[in-house]
Amino acid sequence: MSMRWRLLGAFALVIIIALGTIAVVTRYTTEQEVQRFLGYGGQVGLENLARTLENYYADNGAWSGIFSSSEARPGRGQGQRGSGMAGIGSHILVDASGVVVYSPREDEIGMQLSDQQLSQTINLEVSGDVVGYLLPEGGIPELPDNFEGLLIERVNRATLLAALVSGGIAILLALVLATLILKPVRDLTTAASKMSAGDLSQRVEAQGKGEIHALGQTFNKMAESLQDAEVRRRAMTADIAHELRNPLAIQRAHLEALQDGVYPLNSESLEPIAEQNQQLTRLVEDLRTLALADAGSLELNKRKIDLIEVCLDTVKRFEPQTLGKNIKLFTDCQLEGLLVEADKERLQQILDNLMQNAIRYTPEAGWIRLSLLGETGFGMFKIHNNGPQLSEQALNRLFERFYRAEKARDRASGGTGLGLAIARQLAEAHGGSLDGANHPEGGVVFTLTLPLIPG
Repeated sequence: MSMRWRLLGAFALVIIIALGTIAVVTRYTTEQEVQRFLGYGGQVGLENLARTLENYYADNGAWSGIFSSSEARPGRGQGQRGSGMAGIGSHILVDASGVVVYSPREDEIGMQLSDQQLSQTINLEVSGDVVGYLLPEGGIPELPDNFEGLLIERVNRATLLAALVSGGIAILLALVLATLILKPVRDLTTAASKMSAGDLSQRVEAQGKGEIHALGQTFNKMAESLQDAEVRRRAMTADIAHELRNPLAIQRAHLEALQDGVYPLNSESLEPIAEQNQQLTRLVEDLRTLALADAGSLELNKRKIDLIEVCLDTVKRFEPQTLGKNIKLFTDCQLEGLLVEADKERLQQILDNLMQNAIRYTPEAGWIRLSLLGETGFGMFKIHNNGPQLSEQALNRLFERFYRAEKARDRASGGTGLGLAIARQLAEAHGGSLDGANHPEGGVVFTLTLPLIPG
C-alpha cells in the first residue's frame, strides 16, 4: 500500500474515532436532557422553578411562608430559563399530601387534588423524597407514549447526518492534505529513481521548513556529491590513461627503433626505456598507496618519534638538491620533546613530497624555509618558498589527484600529480592534517599538523 493511502487511512481513522466519540457523547447527553425536560412537563422554565421550590423546602423544611418568599413570590408566568429566581405565577403548588398550598385562585387553596390531577403534576423532591407537587398552568400537555423515543431518534438521525457530512468533508480535506504533504516525497522518489538509472543531475525543489525540507536539501547535497565524485572519477580515469599512455608510447617507440636497427642495442639506448619503466612503477605504487588509504587498509608501523629527528633528516636529504639549484634552504629545527606516534617512513614520505614540490616551484636563487613549531597538543611542520602564488581555483584543487597547476612543467619533471594527494591521505592516516595556502609575504606555505603524545 502506498504512503498516500496509509496516510489517508490514518486521517480517516482519527476522524472516525473523533466523530464516533462526539456521536456517543451527544446521544447520551441528549437522552439525559430530554428525560429531564419531559420530567418537568416539557415546558420551558418549569425546571428552574421546580428547583427553586425544592431549594426553598430544603432550607425551610415546610411550605409555610411560601407566599412571602422572594424566591417563589407570584410573578410572571414561567419566568426566564436560567434565572434561578422565577416566581410561581399562575401555577399551583401542592404539598406532599395533595393539598393545594398555593394557587392564583384563593378558593382553591386547601383543596385536595385527585390522583388524576396529581398525575398531571411535576414531582418536587428533596433528598429523594417527594415533598410536593407543581401543577403547571393548563396542566401538562398530553404527549404520545413514544414521544421520548421519537425525539431521541430524530436527534440521533440529525447527529448521524451531521457526522456523515462533516466526516466526508474531513476525509476530502485529508485526501487533499495527504496529496500536498506527499508531493515532495513523490518528487524525491522520482528523482531517486532517475539517479539510480545513472542521471546524477537530478535535484528537487526544497520549499518551506521542517523534515521534508531538510530531506530535500540532504538529497540535493547527496546528488551534488555523487555528481562531483563521478566527474572526478571520470577525470581520474582519463588522467591515469594519459599518464600510462605517455611512458608506454615512449617505451614502444624505443623498442621498435631497437628492433628496426635504428638504435644500437646498448645501455645508452636502453636508458630511456628504463626511465619510463621507473615512472610507470612510481605511478602504480602511488595509485596503490591511495587505494589502500581510501580503503583504510594502509599499514602504518607506528612508534614514538621526536619530530626534531625527522626535521634534521629532511634537511640532510634535500640540502644537495637546493644547492644544485642555487636555492637557499633556511631551517628551524630547534624544538625538542615534540613526540608523536607515527610511521617514520610514511612521515618522511609526506615531507619529501612537500620539499620536492617546493623545490620544483622555487625559482633559481630563491629560498625555502623549513620550520618545526609546537602548539598546545600539536606539532607542526611549515614549508614556505618564495615561488609564485596560486590562484583561488588552484588552492581549492591543490590536493586533488592528478591536478597540476602547470601540467606540462610537472609532467616534464617526472611528477605523477599524486604527490600532494598521497601526502594529505598519509597525514590524515596519522590523525593529523595537511593544508596549503598563499603566504602573506609571498609564495605558498604548506602546514603539516600532527597530534603530540606525552613524553
